[in-house]
Amino acid sequence: MSYGGDAQSLLSIIKTLEKSDIGDIIGRRINEFVKMRGRSEDEWFSELCFCILTANSSARMGIKIQNNIGASGFLHMTKEELSNALKKLGYRFYNKRAEYIVGARIIYGKLHDNILEATDDNERRVFLVRNVRGIGYKEASHFLRNIGYLNYAIIDRHVLRMMEKYGLIDECPRTTPSPRKYLDYEKVLISLANKAGMAVGELDLYLWYMATGEVLK
Repeated sequence: MSYGGDAQSLLSIIKTLEKSDIGDIIGRRINEFVKMRGRSEDEWFSELCFCILTANSSARMGIKIQNNIGASGFLHMTKEELSNALKKLGYRFYNKRAEYIVGARIIYGKLHDNILEATDDNERRVFLVRNVRGIGYKEASHFLRNIGYLNYAIIDRHVLRMMEKYGLIDECPRTTPSPRKYLDYEKVLISLANKAGMAVGELDLYLWYMATGEVLK
C-alpha cells in the first residue's frame, strides 16, 4: 500500500488502520507490553538486551537473537561466548554488542527499583541512558515502551521517514538525532498521538507498520 499526504491524511489513515485487523494486532501487542511491567527482572533484562541489539540492526534480528540466547545467556555468558553466539546467528556487530550486554549487567538488580520508583518519564529514560553503554534515547524509549510505559516515542529511521513524508518534519536527518532533537521530534509525535486518541508508544506501531508492512515490537 502506498501512503502520502499531510498530517491530517496521516491521522485519517491511522484511524482506518485502527478499525482493521492491524488495529487488533497492535492492540494485542500493547497488552503484551503492559503485562511486561509486572514481569521478572530477568525478563526485563532480556528486553533491554533486545533493544541494545536493534541499534543499527533490525527488530527482526533482535527477536531472533533474544529467542536463541534468552535471559540466561544474556546474564551469564562470558563476553567471548556471547560474541561467538551473536556471530553464529548472523549479527553484524557481535563484538561491540557483546561488550555492551556484559556491561549492562551492572544495573541488573537495579532495573525494577529505578524504573518502578522513578517519579517521571524523563527520570526513567535518563537513568538508562546514563548507566548503560549502547543505550541512547531511542533504545531507552524502546525498552520502556516494551515494558509497558507507553509515553515514549521510538524514533528510528522508519518513523522519521514517515514524519518527513507527512510534513511533520522538514527532512529526515542523516545522522542520529541529538537528545535535544530527539525530544523535539517526540513532542511532534505526542501531539499527533493526542489527536489520534492514543499513547505515543502505540502510535509508533502504526507508523512502523505503514513504513515496513510489519508489526513487531
